[in-house]
Amino acid sequence: MIIPFETIDNETLQSLVESFVLREGTDYGEVEISMQEKVDQIIEQLSQGDIVIEYSEEHESVTIIAKP
Repeated sequence: MIIPFETIDNETLQSLVESFVLREGTDYGEVEISMQEKVDQIIEQLSQGDIVIEYSEEHESVTIIAKP
């Protein structure tokens, strides 16, 4: 089930995106990017509709995925 990010409390959204960033362990090359910059990039992608927040009832988990 897709959860519209606008319906999530800002503090909860921040925590969810931080968890995603830490879990993904993305590599940004030679330039170090702060956690907040990474979070801001993810939230921008959510705003643009490039990615979505998905809740899995089967696994009772939430993740961020590319828009299906």
